[in-house]
Amino acid sequence: MMRDDGTPDVTGWLARCPLVAILRGVRPDEVEAVGEALVDAGVAILEVPLNSPEPIESVRRLAARLGDRALVGAGTIRREAEVAAVAGAGGRLLVTPHADPALVRAAKARGLVAMPGFLTPAEAFGLLDAGADALKLFPAEAGGPPMLKALRAVLPAGTPLIPVGGVDAAGLPAWRAAGASGYGCGSSLYKPGDTPEQVAAKARTLIAAL
Repeated sequence: MMRDDGTPDVTGWLARCPLVAILRGVRPDEVEAVGEALVDAGVAILEVPLNSPEPIESVRRLAARLGDRALVGAGTIRREAEVAAVAGAGGRLLVTPHADPALVRAAKARGLVAMPGFLTPAEAFGLLDAGADALKLFPAEAGGPPMLKALRAVLPAGTPLIPVGGVDAAGLPAWRAAGASGYGCGSSLYKPGDTPEQVAAKARTLIAAL
């Protein structure tokens, strides 16, 4: 799913499945099996946080095996050198925990999807001005669906908004009603020690809740 300029189209990936699988703690020796289980269950966006064991190697393996079936990238990115490392490993998605326009510009310069984190309207507008493709509301549980609904009213129409933090199957309907475009799911999809079968079952539960 690409735009006319050759960069990935995040809205197309979210339309395929609005779940963003946050594989925090995943190891390279298990990441392919976990990723395969998620994609087979219907999940199309896979994020390996950089505070996981050997995260760039995990991104490399996911991109090589599933890059034609999923949007693969990394999260918890805080430095421009990390952007370069993710791109070099074949990742196409950059996710940050904070609002840093410089990282957005670095991602766009390398043709990556930029999904930076934000919490306030000022941060959101600054990130959009820098070229962000989507915005990650984090920590989402701090304001809940009412906060996202209020933000949706002032941000440009069509801005993809993805709450992250405390998002689970029980809460998905409320987030959807508030205007979420996607949902960043961590432990509700994967936690260290989960088998591929367990991950697939969690994915099916979340997809059913949509």
